[in-house]
Amino acid sequence: MTGYGKGEACLSTGKLKIEIRTLNGKGCDISLKSSLLPKDKELLVRQKIADALHRGTIDVFLNFEANASESAKTINADLVKEYYNQLLEIRNSLKGITIDTDVNKFLMLSALRMPDVIEAKKGDIISEEEWPLVEKAFDEAIQAVCDYRAKEGQALYKDVTGRVAKIEALENEVESLESERIEGVKTRLRKNLDELAAKPDAERFEQELIFYLEKLDINEEKVRLRQHCRYFMDTIDSDPFPGKKLGFIIQEMGREINTTGSKANHAGIQKKVVLMKDELEKIREQSLNIL
Repeated sequence: MTGYGKGEACLSTGKLKIEIRTLNGKGCDISLKSSLLPKDKELLVRQKIADALHRGTIDVFLNFEANASESAKTINADLVKEYYNQLLEIRNSLKGITIDTDVNKFLMLSALRMPDVIEAKKGDIISEEEWPLVEKAFDEAIQAVCDYRAKEGQALYKDVTGRVAKIEALENEVESLESERIEGVKTRLRKNLDELAAKPDAERFEQELIFYLEKLDINEEKVRLRQHCRYFMDTIDSDPFPGKKLGFIIQEMGREINTTGSKANHAGIQKKVVLMKDELEKIREQSLNIL
């Protein structure tokens, strides 16, 4: 769900730049706080972003660069005249005091320094007539994020599917060690009996051995793990937004791998289980970035 995109709108008052950044997230959390965007358009923009990007922590930034004519501040002429007249009245009331400087120039400079004489231009930056240009810029930024995600998704797909294939290959290696494991269990049991100088009934011994081996049997786990791997591949290939479903499948894969490890009773199989867990954890981390 990581992505970045930007768009620009050239308005009569200046240039509006729109940037969208997305990170991993379970839901669709949109942060859009800007005084540049008209309040009546905010809900429309949020819905547009949510429909296109679906999930993630989404930050939207708006930056405006005003034209020179628009950025220039204005002088309140009426207020300057009022300040000037008041200063002139004060000057005229100062009888008997000589001022060596140019009085009119001094009074004018003083009036221009008074509060609220110079003010910024007011008004909405985005007008209703120019809103289609701004909406197009949002569409460009959103599309850029989608393109970024698609590019990242190709690398992500290759990585996670390759790791699923590794888990299946490791499961095949576990299966190749199965006969060795069973013979090892039988050998250990017979050795223990010999050390105890016990001579059990042969038929009863075989029954108990079968019962014991059934408890250590991992055939069901192997079958289910392979099914989960196939389901993972089918889901990532066919579902347009498989992220959450893949998370559930990964949980099931982990359950079968853990059970295999607890029943292994064989050093070689335990090593394969550790490798499968490592691959699955990497898949789990990567799956958080899948929609």
